[in-house]
Amino acid sequence: MPEGDSVHRLAARLRAVDGALVARGELRGGADAGTALGGRRIVEHATHGKHLLTRFDDGSTLHTHMRMTGSWTTTGTGKRLPVHAARDARVRMALDDGRTVWGIALPVVELLPTRDEHLAVGHLGPDLLHEDFDRDEALRRCTADPDLPVRTVLLDQRRVAGLGNLWANELGFVRGLHPDRPVGTVDVGALLDTAQRMLRHSATTPDAYQVTTGVLRRGERHWVVGRAGRPCLRCGTRVRARDDVEVVGSAPRRVWWCPRCQPVTVGTAATAAD
Repeated sequence: MPEGDSVHRLAARLRAVDGALVARGELRGGADAGTALGGRRIVEHATHGKHLLTRFDDGSTLHTHMRMTGSWTTTGTGKRLPVHAARDARVRMALDDGRTVWGIALPVVELLPTRDEHLAVGHLGPDLLHEDFDRDEALRRCTADPDLPVRTVLLDQRRVAGLGNLWANELGFVRGLHPDRPVGTVDVGALLDTAQRMLRHSATTPDAYQVTTGVLRRGERHWVVGRAGRPCLRCGTRVRARDDVEVVGSAPRRVWWCPRCQPVTVGTAATAAD
């Protein structure tokens, strides 16, 4: 699933069409399927956590979420999508300069007044990638239930927005925190500061996208993610993994950790570099 840094990079790429007029286009999915988009000018692309907000000059906003299946692409003048991709298009915006913007296999597509964006994203916690990130509010939300596992708190978008499974696992390693450790025993302020630095670096630095070790070699880009049964890159201990179902009815998500660098017992963690 795309995480906050993924959507931040996507919005930066889509800003290449900001200011363009939609000559023809429509929504092909969601409750507003069939709604024409022609005649609207794209004002800007914004994000909140994993949500993309495409704002138009008529005071409307296209709210989308990619989840596990969605993607966006832009084709040039005279270019077409492959047949299979066109079949899965949920948004089409043919611009007056010949380019066409496509939202493909998007599970969430809704058009709403820009003034009502809070109905779509207002329940989310502060966004780690926003310039006005409200650290105090994020800290309050993340510490409200001190007995919850730190991993559960990091994945809850209502507490802090933008972290997905990859980041929850990698942050746990970097901070020396076992995924089951109660958040009330954690320096959450320091954890949020690390999360903000790492997510921002991933979102804005060329070649650093979701590289947490600083090493680009295959198999060494992450500290623990994808490394079950392999030696920890820091201490050599075999990395462990399990599948957790965090929400009843949802698919399980993989959890990875190093039992030496991320011990269960509070106060015995190895020093973790930020």
